[in-house]
Amino acid sequence: MPFKDGDFLEIEYTARNVADNALIATTDESIAKKEEAYSKDISYGPVLVVLGANAVVKGFERELKNAEVGKEIKFKLKPEDAFGNRSEDLVRVMPLSEFRAQNINPYPGMRINMDSAIATVKSVGSGRVVVDANHPDAGKEIDYTVKVIKLLEKDEDRISALGKTYSLKPTRITKTGGVADIYFDSTVKKNSDYFINKASMVAATFTYLKDVEKINVHEEYDRKSATAPEAIHEESEESENESESGSEESKGENAENQ
Repeated sequence: MPFKDGDFLEIEYTARNVADNALIATTDESIAKKEEAYSKDISYGPVLVVLGANAVVKGFERELKNAEVGKEIKFKLKPEDAFGNRSEDLVRVMPLSEFRAQNINPYPGMRINMDSAIATVKSVGSGRVVVDANHPDAGKEIDYTVKVIKLLEKDEDRISALGKTYSLKPTRITKTGGVADIYFDSTVKKNSDYFINKASMVAATFTYLKDVEKINVHEEYDRKSATAPEAIHEESEESENESESGSEESKGENAENQ
């Protein structure tokens, strides 16, 4: 039975450039290491795709809808069904001074935000910077190997998968009617990234689970895992020093008055 818009799929995939078989992306850590493309900043393993969310290229989503759980499929996508054809209109030459004025030191391969689009610095020289706003894989025919690992049918599993997308692993999730409860116990590290990712997870849950009307986030802290910010420690130490200094001055004044 074909998948449809709104389905939550966990998939594994590998993408290669048809022209030279070069690896473009993979969820398989062993492949990444074998081809010297491994990055410690990437979380390997199955990834979530919500069909109909425009999160993947149109040709990829079309093929996914006709896939089956547990069955590996292979297909090739022309540029127009993948990341589009290259457009020379998206390549610009900019004065280096524009970057320097913003305290930016451009270098080849650097990714920048240009006119609300992500662009790549291609070259820097003679006071000029060549910037390309085409997708890095635009113009390429791409060879995909894909396997749908799981169709997520329970809302709790769907919310958990959204959390994983934002590097969060809730301790427990429950959903009753239109109310979802998400729990993070004291073992979950609650740093600045946690709070940003939590907000993104909540927003994504409202976006993709249309029947959710309310989300309660439950957080547990204990003395061992909760650490006061360094700034508070520093401020406290400064206050103590000022207090001690003030005390010494006061003692001196009292002695003189006596």
